[in-house]
Amino acid sequence: MTEFIELSHIIEDGMLTYTGLPGPSIRDHLSREASREHYAPDTTFQIGKIEMVANTGTYIDAPFHRYEAGNDLSTLDIASMANLDGLVIHVDEATRALKPEIFNGRDVADKAVLIHTGWSRHWGGDRYFDDHPYLTRQSAEYLKSAGAALVGIDSLNIDDNTDGTRPAHTILLGADIPIVEHLCNLAALPGAGFKFFAVPAPVKGMGSFPVRAFAVIK
Repeated sequence: MTEFIELSHIIEDGMLTYTGLPGPSIRDHLSREASREHYAPDTTFQIGKIEMVANTGTYIDAPFHRYEAGNDLSTLDIASMANLDGLVIHVDEATRALKPEIFNGRDVADKAVLIHTGWSRHWGGDRYFDDHPYLTRQSAEYLKSAGAALVGIDSLNIDDNTDGTRPAHTILLGADIPIVEHLCNLAALPGAGFKFFAVPAPVKGMGSFPVRAFAVIK
């Protein structure tokens, strides 16, 4: 029996994903009531409108997010973000700087490597934005050299947000390895033996966008 595991936060009107970035505004473009004049009796439709920054909810970063000449959402290879063999790395939430030792020699080549820190339990509260777990420069270099296909994390940022050089983004996106941030529910996944999907709309000229991230276990 196939099991689908939801790994994305729900996007809601006004929610905060990252300090300093505005929350989304979700409203009707055409309300059901207003649509009545366009259709037959008892036939109504709703057309929604959303205004948001690209880094909202659970989202993917393409190389263009960091590099002007990198692949944007419209040119990112579907194979780099869909139907990937998944691998979960469980770490202690109390550890902020996640070093290469967390991988403990596991084979990450051609896999979606998902870092489960437990930080997503703070989603929706002020705690989520302070002292979050992140990958060190050395961990990003390890994942690049070991051939990871995609890297995800269930915390605020894959980088230490006080480090303006953003080494994990710089190294991984420079190697065409997409990044998925603000994942959730990683505790529901087995360590391996599942497929991972995190596909955005193919928007030209953008490097980040919300995804419906999920895992498939057979």
